[in-house]
Amino acid sequence: MHTAQIIAQVAAAILILLCWIWGGLALFVAGPEPAWLKYLLLTIFVIALPLGLYLDLAFWQKLLSLMLVFAILMTWWVPMKATNDKNWAPELARIPCGEIEDNVLVLRNVRNFKYTSRTEFTEHWETRRYDLEQLESLDIFLSYWGSPHIAHVIMSWGFSNGEYLAISIETRKDKSQVYSELRGFFKQYTLAYVAADEKDLIRLRTNYRKEKVYGYRIKNIPAQYKCYLLESYLGHMNKLVDKPEFYHALLQNCTSGINQHYKTFMPDSSWIDWRLIANGHMDELLYDLGLLETDLPIDELRKLSRLDLRMQKLGEEGFSANLRKGIVWG
Repeated sequence: MHTAQIIAQVAAAILILLCWIWGGLALFVAGPEPAWLKYLLLTIFVIALPLGLYLDLAFWQKLLSLMLVFAILMTWWVPMKATNDKNWAPELARIPCGEIEDNVLVLRNVRNFKYTSRTEFTEHWETRRYDLEQLESLDIFLSYWGSPHIAHVIMSWGFSNGEYLAISIETRKDKSQVYSELRGFFKQYTLAYVAADEKDLIRLRTNYRKEKVYGYRIKNIPAQYKCYLLESYLGHMNKLVDKPEFYHALLQNCTSGINQHYKTFMPDSSWIDWRLIANGHMDELLYDLGLLETDLPIDELRKLSRLDLRMQKLGEEGFSANLRKGIVWG
């Protein structure tokens, strides 16, 4: 057998193995109910690989038979569609949407909950108006709940009248679900945007979830790009009202979403970097791109940008203004 044939067969074997691992996990996580049916299909799929290798066929014929089994699996997977028709967790019950009229963003379903604990709150959904001519700043918040390599990313637009609009790309969970990193890869959560007052979206994390939260001012981008980014967010939020999408832990998450929105008006300047996956290092990426304050070393800037410990000593009144005191915002 020629070297090229050996390499081709090894590559094909690796590909089919990866397909089998993915397919087994897809059935395990998202397989049809009841449970006995899911585990029956999982067992049949998993044993098809070793059985297929024992068939008295040439290598490429074995491969073709296994790919046929995988193709049958995909006839179940591909048609699976996201839905807005579920008993949603109350904090994710509404989809923000709106329109721009005479350069004023009219945004409905802006969340402004009042929390008494991380799970107890009084609901307030509001319609707010934001004058885009008063748009001044764009800030980014990184919130860490575990690994220093993974964070939740929130963008916030600031206006000259002192208002801030924070938007978070999240998983839209129903009342029976809790977040699982593994399930996030397998069509188990709907994609959600949460548009909110900072004293809801940020304070929930600093004061009640006690996460490590860092805040930075985005610099060195033209003023109109801040507006373009917000308009791109609005367009996707409006789309999700009628065409829900699945959340994906790698391809459609709080960080990849920002990159996708940026590409809508800067297609040649999108970021390709490992820190988009290990997004706990997102501040390092923005620093290297010159989009943060660069007069200080990144480690010192990060120390000065931590918010949670200071905000836990303060009340709700004037939250956004207090958030930005004593921090290097550029």
